[in-house]
Amino acid sequence: MIQPKKAKLPQLPILIEAKSAGDFTNANKRWKEEAIKMTYVKATYGNDVVFVLFLCGYFNAAYLGNEAAEGIDWIWEHRSEDLDQLGI
Repeated sequence: MIQPKKAKLPQLPILIEAKSAGDFTNANKRWKEEAIKMTYVKATYGNDVVFVLFLCGYFNAAYLGNEAAEGIDWIWEHRSEDLDQLGI
């Protein structure tokens, strides 16, 4: 959880989950975990919550497409400067 620099209370922090996968098979077996987590988080905190994945390793288009369909965005570990777009 990271609070943006210019957050105004009661703004929720940004939720970032770091994910690493050594191969595509492992990542594709796990995509539902984030979808379930996102459902619980939105049910608890509302639709305005920001949840992103910080990805390292092998994540193919199928995995990314499934996450996008659930409203989950991601940032690649080799492009950490993209975190700036979140106001961090």
